[in-house]
Amino acid sequence: MTFLRGCKFSLEKCKRKLDMYFTMRAIVPEFFSNRDITRPALQEIVKLVHLPPLPGLTHKGCRVIVMRGVDKDVPTPNIPEAMKIVFMIGDVRLKEEEHGVAGDVYILDAAVATPIHFAKFTPPIVKKFLVCAMEAYPVKLKEVHVINISPLVDTILNFVKPFLKEKIRNRIFMHSDIKTLYDYVPREILPAEYGGDAGPIQNIHGTKRLHFIYFQYKWMKKLEEYGPWFAEQEALKTNEALRPGKPKTQDDLFGLDGSFRQLSID
Repeated sequence: MTFLRGCKFSLEKCKRKLDMYFTMRAIVPEFFSNRDITRPALQEIVKLVHLPPLPGLTHKGCRVIVMRGVDKDVPTPNIPEAMKIVFMIGDVRLKEEEHGVAGDVYILDAAVATPIHFAKFTPPIVKKFLVCAMEAYPVKLKEVHVINISPLVDTILNFVKPFLKEKIRNRIFMHSDIKTLYDYVPREILPAEYGGDAGPIQNIHGTKRLHFIYFQYKWMKKLEEYGPWFAEQEALKTNEALRPGKPKTQDDLFGLDGSFRQLSID
């Protein structure tokens, strides 16, 4: 039902989306295999990157997801593994949000973004992630809000925009003042760190040295509880050898057309 709703109840679109969903599991193992949040590689990432969906919805019924780094001086995490966690959360939402939501609203906090971090996001990995997210998941992306902006953010947006459809590009909003975010996302569902009313954002968990956002902690525990389910899902993917006609490959789905101008990252 979630897929059908995300495809505006078009059966043909829904079938294509489901096909892509299981195809991606087969041909993009870097995103969809070894999905065990207790693995050291993934545990290291959740210390460096916070990406929890927030409880509560906007006045329009949208889910809000915050994505932010915690320290500009730490090394860039493994990008495919970080993207793997994003899709793990997406799969849990597909199972648990039975009644669906009106769409997703993303808040991207660029406070700790540096050129060194950005350099790890190559065109192939960015395109692969966006195709998986937009073509394989019943995502209704309503808004993207970028806060704590800097000149680097303009460079990043110019880098990503060629991969996005025009309607998506028109849904990206930049905020030099956090108060303008409240015109889109009600303060009552935002953590206190962003001037919201949802209570303190920090909770201490694990060792004394580790500080996790409360919502982040809840989601990481949820992903751990889903460990057996993720293991079972490894086998649920397309067998391209049995596909009528030409099997789908990474080159077919993610081939980069045209050329990219040289980016100057100072």
